[in-house]
Amino acid sequence: MTTKKVERRIKIKYRIRKSVNGTAERPRLSVFRSNKQIYAQVINDLTGTTLVAASSLGMETMPKKEQAAKVGEVLAKKALEAGITKVVFDRNGYLYHGRVKELADGARKGGLNF
Repeated sequence: MTTKKVERRIKIKYRIRKSVNGTAERPRLSVFRSNKQIYAQVINDLTGTTLVAASSLGMETMPKKEQAAKVGEVLAKKALEAGITKVVFDRNGYLYHGRVKELADGARKGGLNF
């Protein structure tokens, strides 16, 4: 059973995904936020493969915003090692605020361009 809040986010997610697609040259950086963790992955939508992923698992001792920034930096480091410098940011229906914004800022700080 889904709530109205979740249904609203899913509608927004599909609206965003109509225009945001990842390619081999510019893959999609997708964010998933749960109540306790935050996950991010870089996806090539043409092949349907995840190129790089990072999460906040194991970082429970620091505040959630710091966790999100750290996940962004770790993801950027992994992406640069894999040869990825440009990405398209997919906020996945979440507001660009709080932890989602911190993750994006951390990824930019780590060297990704979007």
